[in-house]
Amino acid sequence: MERKNAWLSYKPQDEKKLEKLCDEYKDYLFRGKTEREGTKYIVEKAREAGYISLDEAIKVGKKLKAGAKIYSVCMGKTVALFNIGKKNLEEGINILGAHIDSPRLDVKQNPLYEDSELAYLDTHYYGGIKKYQWVTLPLAIHGVVVKTDGTVIDVTVGEDESDPVFCVTDILIHLAQNQMEKKAAKAVEGEDLDLLIGSRPIVVDKKKSKTDDEKKPSKGSLVTAKVLEILKAKYGFEEEDFISAELEIVPAGKPRDLGFDRSMIIAYGQDDKVCAFTSLYAQLAVDKVEKTSCTLLVDKEEIGSVGATGMQSKFFENSLAEILELCGYNSNLSLRRCLANSSMLSSDVSAGYDPLYSANFDKKNAALLGRGMVFNKFTGARGKSGSNDANAEYIGRLRGILEKNNVFYQTAELGKVDVGGGGTIAYILSLYGMEVIDCGVAVLNMHAPWEVTSKADIFETEKGYEAFLREA
Repeated sequence: MERKNAWLSYKPQDEKKLEKLCDEYKDYLFRGKTEREGTKYIVEKAREAGYISLDEAIKVGKKLKAGAKIYSVCMGKTVALFNIGKKNLEEGINILGAHIDSPRLDVKQNPLYEDSELAYLDTHYYGGIKKYQWVTLPLAIHGVVVKTDGTVIDVTVGEDESDPVFCVTDILIHLAQNQMEKKAAKAVEGEDLDLLIGSRPIVVDKKKSKTDDEKKPSKGSLVTAKVLEILKAKYGFEEEDFISAELEIVPAGKPRDLGFDRSMIIAYGQDDKVCAFTSLYAQLAVDKVEKTSCTLLVDKEEIGSVGATGMQSKFFENSLAEILELCGYNSNLSLRRCLANSSMLSSDVSAGYDPLYSANFDKKNAALLGRGMVFNKFTGARGKSGSNDANAEYIGRLRGILEKNNVFYQTAELGKVDVGGGGTIAYILSLYGMEVIDCGVAVLNMHAPWEVTSKADIFETEKGYEAFLREA
């Protein structure tokens, strides 16, 4: 059952649409490297498309009817968009669910230190990474610093051409004998992923009176003193403010086309921003719908979907309950019926087949770049542990929708049975009794600082998401 390559079907007008979509996608990737930045981008695009916030609607007691467009945000990191359809909400809604967090390095709360006249920020890695991949790369700092008076300072350093960048250092090959003998998981330790941020000592004014001596930095902290001087002058915060900061270390630089044929994109964070973007694009493109459409873009998937902004929180359920209330439904039973009767595509990436590592894949059940959107009937590990295993009836219905709309699609498993596995948010939504399946874009280099996707797969996935929202 070999699937056809989508590129072979495209006409010039298709390629034009494909490039437009991918140019917008690259802009999103660059502007939304963190979950906070991604949420800002999503809200901006939603408001441009006529969406209003759920908080605004509740405040004025707005009654929602078919055609109403609402978005809800949780702590600036998770967002849900609803396009109210004509059908009774108790009959269910069509949901696209992706995550907007990606593996990275987080700055610790007491991070700044100096050693041998080099200044560092201590970090704690987030999500599943190969630690050795993060050394010697140009890195940027993104995030917020919140002062005690509530002032929020947005920080982005390393993306503008005039900005400095940062890096995690590595031992030179000439002295790396012991390192090279270690297993890959231990070649670079998590506690060694510290960010090099400075080496220039502050100049101490020797003319100051003796009473100022207590304020002078000690001899072993002149470089960190210089760094703090810069942080205060340019960004308006001091060392104590690291305690209430969320600073994320990500690869510096813009997404780029990959290959002589420009058929692929290489960028940071495509897991799972590639599915988040195509879900958002589809949600905004589908205007009047029969069944209410929802796009749910969440945080914390890379660490188990926990916390207030993760899929395991009550954010989505609470938002939907508010929507139902504004639509005239006022019983908990209506909420339960709506959730149970809903259909969902858990919009998450799949492992792209890499012939250089073919021993890890069952090729006939692997996702090939260029063959379209990917369905994973189940994820989990080994004996399907921790997976949502979608019903055959649901898959058959989705096949009918995609084939009717000429969408290229394929099916895959996440590697050979006993090699490994992975998870998504699918199992969490399936607990409501709704139909759920994993469906997204195949990715090479998944969880690496720079990941690779096919433009054709991005294009086909967006088409598939639109078809689902219109017809599921």
